[in-house]
Amino acid sequence: MPYLFSLLGIVDGDDPLAQMDGQIKKRRTLEAIKRIILRESLNQPLTVIFEDLHWIDEQTQELLNLLADSIGTAKILLLVNYRPEYSHQWSSKTYYTQLRLDPLAKESAEEMLSALLGTSPAPATQSQGASWERSSGDLQVAGRVRASDSLEGLKRLIIDRTEGNPFFMEETVQVLLDAGALVRDGAAVRLTKSLDELKIPPTVQAILAARIDRLPVEEKELLQTLAVLGREFPLGLVKHVIFTPDDTLERGLSRLQAGEFIYEQPVTGDVEYIFKHALTQEVAYSSVLIERRKLLHERAGLALESMFAEQLDDHLGDLARHYSRSDNVEKAVEYLGRAGQQAIQRSAIADATSSLSAAIDLLQELPDSPERIQQELLLQLAVGPALIAVRGNAAPEVEAAYTRARDLCERLGDPPELFPALYGLWINHLLRAQLRTACELAERLLQRAHSAHDPTLVMYARYTLGNTSSFMGELLLAREHLEMALSLYDRERHRPLAFRYGGIDPGVSCLMICAWTLWHLGYPDQALERGNEALALAQAQSHPFGLGFAEYFFGVLRQFRGEARAAQETAESLIALCAESGFTYWLRLATILRGWAMAEQGQHEEGIAQIREGLAGTRATGSELNRPYWLSLLAEACGETGHLDQGLSALTEALAGADEHEDRHYEAEMHRVKGELLLNQAIPTPWKPRPALSARLLLRASRAPNHSNFARR
Repeated sequence: MPYLFSLLGIVDGDDPLAQMDGQIKKRRTLEAIKRIILRESLNQPLTVIFEDLHWIDEQTQELLNLLADSIGTAKILLLVNYRPEYSHQWSSKTYYTQLRLDPLAKESAEEMLSALLGTSPAPATQSQGASWERSSGDLQVAGRVRASDSLEGLKRLIIDRTEGNPFFMEETVQVLLDAGALVRDGAAVRLTKSLDELKIPPTVQAILAARIDRLPVEEKELLQTLAVLGREFPLGLVKHVIFTPDDTLERGLSRLQAGEFIYEQPVTGDVEYIFKHALTQEVAYSSVLIERRKLLHERAGLALESMFAEQLDDHLGDLARHYSRSDNVEKAVEYLGRAGQQAIQRSAIADATSSLSAAIDLLQELPDSPERIQQELLLQLAVGPALIAVRGNAAPEVEAAYTRARDLCERLGDPPELFPALYGLWINHLLRAQLRTACELAERLLQRAHSAHDPTLVMYARYTLGNTSSFMGELLLAREHLEMALSLYDRERHRPLAFRYGGIDPGVSCLMICAWTLWHLGYPDQALERGNEALALAQAQSHPFGLGFAEYFFGVLRQFRGEARAAQETAESLIALCAESGFTYWLRLATILRGWAMAEQGQHEEGIAQIREGLAGTRATGSELNRPYWLSLLAEACGETGHLDQGLSALTEALAGADEHEDRHYEAEMHRVKGELLLNQAIPTPWKPRPALSARLLLRASRAPNHSNFARR
């Protein structure tokens, strides 16, 4: 399967470059659509509607986010609807209003039923020997209800059963018509049975199932086949899957439209249909026998391959869905892998994780062989960066993916994929603050890089050693490794490798860790210069996860400098990016940073709450790296409010964590903050930083490394 050898650029370096270019084009396209809508609103007020957001794809969500952020002062009414499970970040916007769509009130429900049932015909004539009698408030004649009163009783019964749900009400009327309990009489409807004789299913699913069961066999099978094709489907695909004459097929589709199971959609080109409601499609789909369902899915996959042989990339999601629900495991793995790769190109990280994980699970059903091992190895290396983006570097799922990749490499001997597998494990151990293990892995990476005589691998290995050394407080050694890595970096040649190694461009990561290291060595201006360079590089590449990395580290650099407002602006920019792209790990770090900035600017209690929220969230991901630094920010914020005991408690935990994990890079500042808290505890005064004692200011005042390298060796 050729696609496996280009997954995320593991072998073919051209594909990831195209992926990144495609990502840039996608963002530009979405921005262009947004600008067109905003420009048109200058000419006339616009109404823009997005329906069923609970089924929204990530690209449409990105466009919706852009619009929602841009229409505050525009003449645009943006209408959306969604089920309660859909979540969003709009509640804080002053121009956002939420209307809860409750079931219809009694008056509205009666009005809707009157429209569905029409005007009642004249009351039934009393037959000879029949006697009138009251039953449940309705007039009955010889076992049937008089027409004028029966429809009112029927309305009450339907409203009671459906609780005012419009779709349920509509389908209930339809099932009564199908069953002959209701008969159309011109523009009106009459009841042929007494209310006691009516059998109304208790749920809307049961209503739909009853309607489907009453269809003629040919129509029922057609509806079931359409349900397998999906909620929407083109006529061309239907003709490839259903082997019946065109006139027979068209009659069947017309009858299903008349029964309001499906609607024809107004589109250019091929005729397309859509199910009236997603629930209709779900019920029809569940009524298909499992074996027939599998055969139909495979037939649909084959049809798509035949129809779109030259444009398969435009249909990977549908191909993956159909084959994964068939018995064709080989093709299911192929298209799930390709769909996952495409999702990463589009920064649809959650979709990528789902597709790649499903491909790995299905692959286990195939017989064990070197080919299958190679397939799984490449899939594990592809899903690793996606899991990092969604779960965080320290997540157990990330460790499991890269550990499995390493084990598969051992089964294959010594393949080149072992380097990225070890690199992924290095990331995981680094973020879990297992720095000694991370250092050992970094040294192993450097040995392999030198053995391979590959400058690119040497660059990555030097970066891993520099990064690890920086956090361990070996600042001079860290700077040496990082500068060597940067000397080997080539922007055009190496930027495609971001998808292979943790999801971040090597130039961005080297520059930003170098900036931190320079700060701690006492070179604040050089640190800021490197940080700006890294941020500009990340912004130019339009790679969301790498941009998230750059914004967080640059925000922390602003915090080092005591620039609270700038740090908050960077944190809020990162929070917006995370909301758009689903990066939960960066979101938690940004929350900590924003909390510190808020506390520095006088919003003490709210800032402390934000820091605590972020701390709890990061621990849930398994991340321990940098926790001493985050706790120091909490201690500093507590000191601002006079909660000295809480601040000292946070610092005690921070210093203990630094000792346990050898996370030394912020140790000098931790001691400075502790000294400030102890001094204020001894001499009760409002918390104020003391510039004369501030190690931070000493770092700014001196360029000499030996003056500021406070970390223990």
